[in-house]
Amino acid sequence: MSSGTDPLLALRIAIKSKKEVTYTNDAGPITSFSAATHVVLSPTISLPKSTPTRLRKPGSTSVDPQSQPEDFISLGAIYLAWLLRDASGAEYMKQVRENGYMAGFVSVTERKGVADWLEEKSQLLTGLIPNNTESTTPPGTPPQLRSATSLPSTSTLSKGADANSSPSKRRYVADNADVEVVKKIKTNEIELQDRTTVLRGIKPNNFNSVKVAFADKLKKLKESGSGKHGSGSTSWNSAPSTPDSKMQARKAKNQYPIIMISSSPTSLVTMYNVRRFLQDAVFEPSQDARTRAVSEGNARAEDVIPIYRKRTTIDPSGRETETQTRYFVVDSAEALAKFGPDAWERVVCVMTTGQAWQFRPYKWQEPKTLFHHVKGMYFSWTNDPPNPKIKDWNVTELKIDPNRRHVDKSVVAHFWRILDQWTIAHKPSLMQG
Repeated sequence: MSSGTDPLLALRIAIKSKKEVTYTNDAGPITSFSAATHVVLSPTISLPKSTPTRLRKPGSTSVDPQSQPEDFISLGAIYLAWLLRDASGAEYMKQVRENGYMAGFVSVTERKGVADWLEEKSQLLTGLIPNNTESTTPPGTPPQLRSATSLPSTSTLSKGADANSSPSKRRYVADNADVEVVKKIKTNEIELQDRTTVLRGIKPNNFNSVKVAFADKLKKLKESGSGKHGSGSTSWNSAPSTPDSKMQARKAKNQYPIIMISSSPTSLVTMYNVRRFLQDAVFEPSQDARTRAVSEGNARAEDVIPIYRKRTTIDPSGRETETQTRYFVVDSAEALAKFGPDAWERVVCVMTTGQAWQFRPYKWQEPKTLFHHVKGMYFSWTNDPPNPKIKDWNVTELKIDPNRRHVDKSVVAHFWRILDQWTIAHKPSLMQG
């Protein structure tokens, strides 16, 4: 740095002393930071906002802000980072753009470190080059005159100390060459950071609750597996029976998962448009789909609709395999009863409109209990306000845009992704259907 006032140190002292920092331009004092050209840090210090400081830009290795100011962050950009230290990241970046600091600004992740250094909460700051003239005396303080009765000089004290002390206790004087080497090392020093320090984490995450939640399920799976092997071993001396192909086909058919939707006429997803929505990823209003079905001679909707979905899986070798999975969709408990007494064990999803009467004929009539056994989904328009009825129901809300049909594909993909995760965790056997 030059022998003049250090802008970064002057700003730090002004913040520490809690003095009001004001702004000026050619017309005089103003209150808008964006319209100002100078920052007034004290009655005797007024610096341009473009003044380079000792804080280097990321990736820069320059050591002289005066000869290479483009490699250092300006005083205005640093003051703006401190001024908006508690603002959100989006608001801070907006102010950075409006004030023209995109070419050199304090990043969102480094903003807290800069603010802590300016407030003297921290003595380390990444990218800060040392200042040989840095002092604790505030800039602008008049020099003190020596009085006639000054204290003894350092040389006089050292002579007296040398006379009464041994040579091993002599004051160490650093070699000038070593001092320069240390300065160069500190200039290129980079503080290592990990994801905890970057994200300013204060405590490690503990996932023990997830482990405990899955412990019971893993125990039940192991017990059910051992039970099957045990029952098989007891019948070793019985005659082998010929498997019935019809029974095997019926058993395989019964492994297909089931999705239940609401029979309410106000539901966005009904038996008229569910196939095109979940299978083709195109949302068609229920009334339009019903009109089209009537024109095609289908005045009454089916009570059971099969949905065919293509799934792409990748094995450990990297090979992609595309399979087709079948789901059944019903809108009533009567239609669900056609699948047998264990039909509720195959229900993986229930779409609700937020009306509790929908669950009266269900196996579990209480919403909280129902959505503990099945995955709950709630479809609504993007411009609809949140539904307070489903707040405590443990359901996932998905938004459908009334006009933009090109976003339907991402909504449906999100639906299948959530349903797959739930099914694998709670009913993994149905993923093989």
